[in-house]
Amino acid sequence: MAKEATLQVRMDADLKEKVEALYREMGTSFAEAVRIFAKQSVLENGMPFVISATPKNTYSRLSKYADVAKRE
Repeated sequence: MAKEATLQVRMDADLKEKVEALYREMGTSFAEAVRIFAKQSVLENGMPFVISATPKNTYSRLSKYADVAKRE
């Protein structure tokens, strides 16, 4: 399949350096990882992985809605 389209993404420079180094160590590129992500997203018809919050983060976001009497 020909690569005819371009995707531009803005991100923190430090993050970009770290992720490029990670994929280089894995023998591929960040660009190839993005292509793999896109292909897998289409195959899965959604995110190709489960997105979750840590219990601490979940509690932080939901605690303002909790019934104070039911807190442990």
